[in-house]
Amino acid sequence: MDVSQLQRSWVEFLTALFNEGFLDSQFNQLLQLQDESNPNFVAEVVTDFFHDSERLLNELTGVLDQQIVDFKKVDSHVHQLKGSSASIGVERVKNMCIAFKAFCEESNREGRCLRCLHQVKQEYFLVKDKLQTLFMLEQQIVAAGGSPPLM
Repeated sequence: MDVSQLQRSWVEFLTALFNEGFLDSQFNQLLQLQDESNPNFVAEVVTDFFHDSERLLNELTGVLDQQIVDFKKVDSHVHQLKGSSASIGVERVKNMCIAFKAFCEESNREGRCLRCLHQVKQEYFLVKDKLQTLFMLEQQIVAAGGSPPLM
C-alpha cells in the first residue's frame, strides 16, 4: 500500500472511532499537540493511560472480590479511571465509569458493581485494541515515508 492509501485508511479508521463513540473531541485535542518535535506524543500518552487503567482495573477487581467491599475505594478507583478516560477522550469508557460511580453510591456489589466492572473492562479492552490498530497504521505510514494526516 502506498502512503496516500495508508493515510486514507488512517483517517477512515479514526473517523469511525469518533462516529462509533469510542473517542470524543478531547482526543482531537491530543492529536493537535503532536508535531514533528514530538511525533509519538499521542501514543505515549495513550500508553500511559493503558498502564494506569489496567492497574486501576486490577485494583477494582481486588476490592470487589473482598468479602466486605470498601465502596469508598471502589468509588475512588472508578473516579480515577473516569478522569483519565475523559482527559484523553476515551468516551465510552468514561461513560461506563459514570454509570459505575452511580452504582457504587448504592453499594450494590453483587447486582450492579460487578456487572459494571465487567462492562468497563469490555469497553476498555475494545478501545485499547482499536487504538493499537490506529497506532500500527500510523507506524506503517511513517515506515512508508509519510506522516499521519492532520485532522
